[in-house]
Amino acid sequence: MIAELESDYAHKYDLLRNYLHLLIHEGIKMQPAEGYSKHANAASRTTGLFLELLERQFPIDGPDNALRLRSANDYAHYLSVHTNHLNRSVKQVTGKTTTHHISSRIIREAEVMLQHTDWDIAEIAAGLGFEDPAYFTNFFKKHTRESPGVFRQRVV
Repeated sequence: MIAELESDYAHKYDLLRNYLHLLIHEGIKMQPAEGYSKHANAASRTTGLFLELLERQFPIDGPDNALRLRSANDYAHYLSVHTNHLNRSVKQVTGKTTTHHISSRIIREAEVMLQHTDWDIAEIAAGLGFEDPAYFTNFFKKHTRESPGVFRQRVV
């Protein structure tokens, strides 16, 4: 291809473009696309993007690397859709609200952090984006019916 580019042939760019197309098609023939899924409708596509974005925020590496997206509005803004559209799509496809998905994932991550790290409750709260450890404790209690400290003692 370099030799063609350096030549004086008048149609060398067309030839190079065709070489590139040939390479692309040979690559496609070698490795068929697996896992490529077409979404049934816009709601399932939006929901898929939301759930993928939610999972990409985890795991939390450290207290300084806090969760960036915490609310349905944050996710909607990031996905460039209206919050109502995101909420309606997620509810239609999964049967659960956007806030429920976010809260459940935060609780799952909090449980993992409490079980597998030696961080104190305040560090875990900061890592999960809570400004005050008391807010985190209340949030955790609301969803698990026990405090983070009790949970940690029970599982460790």
